[in-house]
Amino acid sequence: MKIVPVLTFLLFSMLSAAQSKPDESAIRNILQEEVTAWNNGDAQTYSRRFADTGTFTNILGMFFTGHKAFLDRHQEIFKGMFQGTVLQQEIASIQFIHSDVAIVETITWVSGFPKSGPPPGTHVDSKGRLRTRLLQVMEKHGQQWKIQTYHNVDIKPQVTAPEPH
Repeated sequence: MKIVPVLTFLLFSMLSAAQSKPDESAIRNILQEEVTAWNNGDAQTYSRRFADTGTFTNILGMFFTGHKAFLDRHQEIFKGMFQGTVLQQEIASIQFIHSDVAIVETITWVSGFPKSGPPPGTHVDSKGRLRTRLLQVMEKHGQQWKIQTYHNVDIKPQVTAPEPH
């Protein structure tokens, strides 16, 4: 009789994997949308998926709540210290902790800073890139994924991190 629980588990695992493929694809599309919007200096599109009540911690440790604050901050940085920069993002992991909640971790790097350089207190590597680890918690509402938490920390010089591909 041990075979019934095993078969049930396998069937559930297969169904869960099949269900998450469209969701994983949607999340990957959001990440690509973030890159494209950043590289175009488009704060409106970059913020489009951010939840109305989401929380945001930037690389300086500043904490914000709400879609408007997220949008305002990105409008400010795209006109200032990050104007004309190029973002690249590589997925470290996507974990579905529930059918409608995913934890998304990426390694990002921003290059092409103006002469004023990156934000004070951050470090660029030997290739001129500001590298970060970005954690986003996304929640599905209906058919739309929204970013509930966005937590970005810069990778310090003494920390070993994978080299982007």
